[in-house]
Amino acid sequence: MVTKTTQKLGVELMKHDEMECLIRGLHYLCRHDTDECYYWADPKNASTHGCQGTKVPVHLMANPYPYIVVNIGSGVSILLVESARSFKRIGGTSVGGGTFLGLCALLTGVESFEEAIALASGGDGSKVDKLVRDIYGGGYERLGLSGDVVASSFGHMPNPERRAEASKEDLARASLVTVTNNIGAIARLSASISGVERVLFVGNYLCGNEMSMQMLAYAMEYWSQGSIKALFLKHEGYFGALGAMLHKLDPDIQQ
Repeated sequence: MVTKTTQKLGVELMKHDEMECLIRGLHYLCRHDTDECYYWADPKNASTHGCQGTKVPVHLMANPYPYIVVNIGSGVSILLVESARSFKRIGGTSVGGGTFLGLCALLTGVESFEEAIALASGGDGSKVDKLVRDIYGGGYERLGLSGDVVASSFGHMPNPERRAEASKEDLARASLVTVTNNIGAIARLSASISGVERVLFVGNYLCGNEMSMQMLAYAMEYWSQGSIKALFLKHEGYFGALGAMLHKLDPDIQQ
């Protein structure tokens, strides 16, 4: 494949480490644009009521290390970044963007990620998922669980009547919530184990997907009791390419 590409286009391809390029590009852009990184203000309302949230800039590189990067593509890799040159993988999950698109393709017949996101934006996941209030009639205060927390993803679907009532939009939304909640839970656990309070979410799964950003923001803030804010980036999708270019220009360029 590489040989055919180079022969047809007349170019030379150079191989660089994917995660190293991601971190290099991320650091470079955040260092040169202090508003590149941001968090969502009031993520509960944005996530649960679908209203437009407010993005609040954060100067990540003012005092960056250590922090966690959650890279969400087809699957998920979680990296602990300890310095400009030092990072390691501390976890991950096979349940990622590929899972969301695969579920939507099977359940609704969509053929693209953009189509799946558009479908999910018009759905109601509570018609598919079983919530805490469906079990207890409200919140479970002793365990710190509000009534609108998902207790069982797709938990209503064994019931034939609930299956008949669920639309394609509802199924797509429940698929999005299932995958995003799983990613948020693992990210929160990784942060707790590592003793890190800054968690940065990146990856193509988040491109044009503000619903998942707001869900992640709410989940991180809720389960950490406000000690952790999920961080995001304005130029999502370009960091790996930028890092590869920087490596080619000068492997030792200041990050």
